[in-house]
Amino acid sequence: MNLDQSLLSGIIILIFIFFISGKVRYDIVAFGALILTVLFGIIPVSGAFSGFGHPATIIVALVLVVSVGLVNCGVISHISKIMSLGGSVVQNHISLSGIVGAFLSAFMNNVATLALLMPADLQVAKRTKRSPRATLMPLSFATILGGMITMIGTPPNIIISSIREDYLGQPFKMFDFSAVGLLATFSGLIYLSLIGWKLIPKSKNDEVDLSTLDDTQYSSELTVAKNSKILGARFSDLQASGAEFGVIIRGFVRNRKFYPHYSRLEVKVSDTLLIQATPDSLDEFRVALELDFSSAERQRVVDQSDNLSICEVVVPVDSRANGKSAQSIGLYWRQGSILLGIHRRGRNITRKVRNVLIKPGDLLLLLVPNGKEADVVAWLGCWPLIDRGLTVTQANKLWVGVATFVIAVLFASLGIISLPVALSVVTLIYVYARLINPSEIYSSIEWPVIILMGSMIPIGFAFTETGLTSVVVDNALVFIGGWPHWAILMGILCLTMTLSDILNNTATALVMAPISVEIAERLGVSADPFLMAVAIAASCAFLTPIGHKNNTLIMGPGGYDFADFWRIGLPLEIIIISVSMPAILFFWPL
Repeated sequence: MNLDQSLLSGIIILIFIFFISGKVRYDIVAFGALILTVLFGIIPVSGAFSGFGHPATIIVALVLVVSVGLVNCGVISHISKIMSLGGSVVQNHISLSGIVGAFLSAFMNNVATLALLMPADLQVAKRTKRSPRATLMPLSFATILGGMITMIGTPPNIIISSIREDYLGQPFKMFDFSAVGLLATFSGLIYLSLIGWKLIPKSKNDEVDLSTLDDTQYSSELTVAKNSKILGARFSDLQASGAEFGVIIRGFVRNRKFYPHYSRLEVKVSDTLLIQATPDSLDEFRVALELDFSSAERQRVVDQSDNLSICEVVVPVDSRANGKSAQSIGLYWRQGSILLGIHRRGRNITRKVRNVLIKPGDLLLLLVPNGKEADVVAWLGCWPLIDRGLTVTQANKLWVGVATFVIAVLFASLGIISLPVALSVVTLIYVYARLINPSEIYSSIEWPVIILMGSMIPIGFAFTETGLTSVVVDNALVFIGGWPHWAILMGILCLTMTLSDILNNTATALVMAPISVEIAERLGVSADPFLMAVAIAASCAFLTPIGHKNNTLIMGPGGYDFADFWRIGLPLEIIIISVSMPAILFFWPL
């Protein structure tokens, strides 16, 4: 390898290491890697930021914007009502919600689809008095599967289509993915509804295995006031008082030092109790023992206002709160809201809640001014757990929204107009029809994904232009050159699927697509089946909660552990391989 190839190899290895560790957000890692390639002269300055204007990046951004318009016109609320028809039978509910989730994610971003359907799934769980644990993972997997059906269903498909145009001169069309994608999705949905949900183990932690949504236990804090009824009592004697209200006292903090619940110290003013409680029991316990929320200053907000409401939200990767504490982002002084509690998959928290660093998948219990729920949730960049009608649906514009989108997709599919232009026209019509506010255009775009794609696309081109792709393929063919072509194709499929489970699926597609094209050219076969294999496999991140954001987001509400995903995900990936391999060879022959 020459110097450029060696440097680029090192940068790509660093990208993989940081992606797997998860200690630095993926968009920052990708952008940092892009700047390194420019500083080392691997990518010229003139082409450094070409990825941000690449059609794939533009399409992803526009799909996110159009998704908001479809929500605002009411199409999603109409379709999501189907989920309630399954009743109390878990299998029926999973079948219906899976079909709805897969259909919507075929035409919308699958993360946005889950954000819309998860509150409905939780409401059904609450009404039927069962745990959402059995249904949230199948719903997440169904939304991931549905993205494989069309070009706009998931970023990897958009990337694969664009790479085909860059390398072969012609992109994949809107429904070129449908034949294989439909078979894989249909097979996956059958497995999830008949067998998959039964493989989800019951939680070992009773506090997480919820009988209803109302039983969610939050780690919270209450401060001892001057008139509190527990002043002078010993902390070791408080468990009985907490048990009366269903509250577990984990310990207390005094002068920034944590003491366990069995401490014999006496309770003093300003001591902070660290407790675990449901939203209802938390407030009952506070009122009965005359305790304060967090601090006297915050308590005054509660005392002086009778127009406060409680919100439960889940934290996505790109939330403003991710990696920060409620105090550091200024939740109280910026939004007049208080963080009451955090639920982190049953883990105990031994610090003041307002100082705890928030992580993706956490559930937050918020006390917010009445009527400002939507503003606070949007400012945080979180998802409400319960559908509280925070979005104003314009039902009278339903057919405007649907017809405009369908016509644009049809024109793009027939090649009458390019997809980026078609989606741009839809966006402009939605704005003119007031289905989207101009401010929503920017707030709806998932900027970390855009930064990731804009940064990784030039690196992907450099992968080929420096000759590094040829070096990788040369070494790979030493080991697999004698294999049958179908076996090499399966190897690409399995390798891509494995990488997608531990890396971002967008990054996986950008790395594996050039390699697959190069291998196909060396073998003298069509590159289409190899690209289609990468597209299918890059979307199949079912073994871990870090492979896809949907999996991360259901961990808190479903109370899942890391190991729960492979129990249901491994058979699903085997099914996808078994179905998609012959389908690819049939519809896209070598």
